[in-house]
Amino acid sequence: MTTRRGFLGGAGAVGAATLLGAVPSTANAAEPAAADTASLQLQARNAMRAVNSGMRSNYAVLKSDLIKQLNPVIVVQNDAKGGRFTLVHNGTQVSENPVSEMFELAKSIAHVPLGVFSVIAPYLSDQVPNLPNAARIDPHDLDMVAFKSPTSLDWIAPLTKFSTTLTTARVQLSYANLPAALATSCGAIIDAANKFINDSIRLRSFDMKSFEDFSGSVYPHIRTNMTHAANAQIAGVLDVMKRWRTKVGEEAWKDLYTVVLSQWTTSELNQNSIIIKPCMNPAKVNTHLIDLATVEPPADPIFVALDNLARIVQDNIAAEMVFPVDQKVADALKGKEDLLSDEILKQIGGTATTASTASLATGAAAGGDACPFHQKTAQA
Repeated sequence: MTTRRGFLGGAGAVGAATLLGAVPSTANAAEPAAADTASLQLQARNAMRAVNSGMRSNYAVLKSDLIKQLNPVIVVQNDAKGGRFTLVHNGTQVSENPVSEMFELAKSIAHVPLGVFSVIAPYLSDQVPNLPNAARIDPHDLDMVAFKSPTSLDWIAPLTKFSTTLTTARVQLSYANLPAALATSCGAIIDAANKFINDSIRLRSFDMKSFEDFSGSVYPHIRTNMTHAANAQIAGVLDVMKRWRTKVGEEAWKDLYTVVLSQWTTSELNQNSIIIKPCMNPAKVNTHLIDLATVEPPADPIFVALDNLARIVQDNIAAEMVFPVDQKVADALKGKEDLLSDEILKQIGGTATTASTASLATGAAAGGDACPFHQKTAQA
């Protein structure tokens, strides 16, 4: 496209060349037009990008203002103490850890096998041994975890240090005033762990089988600890929910939002979410109880929870107003789906209802799978 400025510039150049007796170059005359075309394209595309920037700016302003309106909200930060609960209500915040110490103490000792594993794992052989659960172990995962030489003895020092920690806890266990069954299980777990550690150090060797013999032997005691931890958590969470329900009032409680922050590994069937769910309005709990997976505990968990909740709440309304003629797309905006997911699934041979490995494999067999990896493996 030649603009008025481009045309005048080109005409001026031709006129000047004619007056000076030179023959104008066709190639040179075309250059300004080509440059203008590229410039206009860039300007046009930047103008299109500015639309999205403007949308995001407006969206952020609405979200920021909406955060201040959210009410009532309970934010749950999963932690080693059973969870820190914060009630946001009428412009105020109150926080507490409602779960008794039995939760933390029971889980602390139940984690002993995991603590030992974390020291020895890098020094394991990267070959899956002949174990009853061998078929459940991914060889590549094992290869990634066992990244140090199995002949190294660098594990002895940290394992000895952990054993010292275990021994200190064992010596003082009787003074912790635990229920008898819990005290017995904690002692058994620590004793078995120290035996595994001492045997490994004495032999200067361990393997996956010797560790699984240890961890398998203490599993019944771990279950005992899990029972005590669960009892403590249920009692504590139900108590705080009951007290805060009275404080908020039945009418406001019907619209309660709850955001549970957790790491990805505990974001489904999260223990706090399970206990909280029956305490909320059954008609709204599926949309108002939100499990929010985080990579690591955020520096400002309350803001993270409210920021995400504001996005969810405004998207719930935006979905119905922006897509009033397509409920399926509206549901995608209101939920966890990306708006393009259905279209992408169609183009690579899947559907929204069969978005799984099995469906993609079926699509590959039918020749509709666009994934280069699937095509390559199918050809192989």
